[in-house]
Amino acid sequence: MVRIIGGTFLMGSEEFYPDERPVHERGVDDFWIDRTAVTNEEYARFVDDTGYVTVAERPMDPKDFPGADPASLVPGAMVFTPTPGPVDLRNWRNWWRWQPGAYWREPFGPGSGIDDRLRHPAVHIAFEDATAYATWAGKRLPTEAEHEYAARGGVDGARFAWGDEPYPDGVAQANSWLGRFPYDNQGVGGTAPVGSYPANGYGLFDMIGNTWEWTSDYYTPRHLRLSDSPVDAGKRENLLAAASAQEGFADQPRRVLKGGSHLCSPDYCLRFRPAARSPQTEDTGMSHIGFRCARDA
Repeated sequence: MVRIIGGTFLMGSEEFYPDERPVHERGVDDFWIDRTAVTNEEYARFVDDTGYVTVAERPMDPKDFPGADPASLVPGAMVFTPTPGPVDLRNWRNWWRWQPGAYWREPFGPGSGIDDRLRHPAVHIAFEDATAYATWAGKRLPTEAEHEYAARGGVDGARFAWGDEPYPDGVAQANSWLGRFPYDNQGVGGTAPVGSYPANGYGLFDMIGNTWEWTSDYYTPRHLRLSDSPVDAGKRENLLAAASAQEGFADQPRRVLKGGSHLCSPDYCLRFRPAARSPQTEDTGMSHIGFRCARDA
């Protein structure tokens, strides 16, 4: 882990997506954060030690899916699938498919494996799966503010973790989508081993790109500041209530993902930036979602 010295920074962005607003001053205390995302090798060590079964492996209860054919309710996960050519970018179903049998150890479905991907981030990890690992490791998940502060690497106010240009001198600084999305990827084409790209100013790898990463914060459609009344941004139960009231998903709380992934593309999802954020239901892992841990200093 790397110890991050706390301080204040400008959190958010006014340039890109509405939920990154408003830009506001936020303070964080000293904390420790993993140098890389949790890898398949590390997650396997946890599972071998505890016998833990991830959400993607568990039987699905028909009561949770009213109207669905019970025969179709088999364990699995969402797997990204490139399209043959251009598609309507307003419909994410064009490139995501439900894959029965997909989970962290068989990330593309039955018959796939991780023997040659031990240093890749563990994916298909739901929020519960990430917190279970963190508890086992004596750690916790980072807050959204901690993740953004750490991802900036000391470069406060810039669009990207390395400055204002997405590809300085034409060189990718993170594992993101290069080419036309979702059919022409001239980059890695999937996750990369952790540490494949340059570390940021704090010595942290892949805080941007590769996989989205879970944080402990509930998602709201704009930043909530300490001055926002009656919501205290430091109380998660109030954040959940605010998110539920504004978005109408009281039964499915969503957490904030940070960092973007290898699927982020300037022509579709310009979210491989520290300020970027995305909502994710707690019970859903996908092939581009991983995590790293933090702990108090």
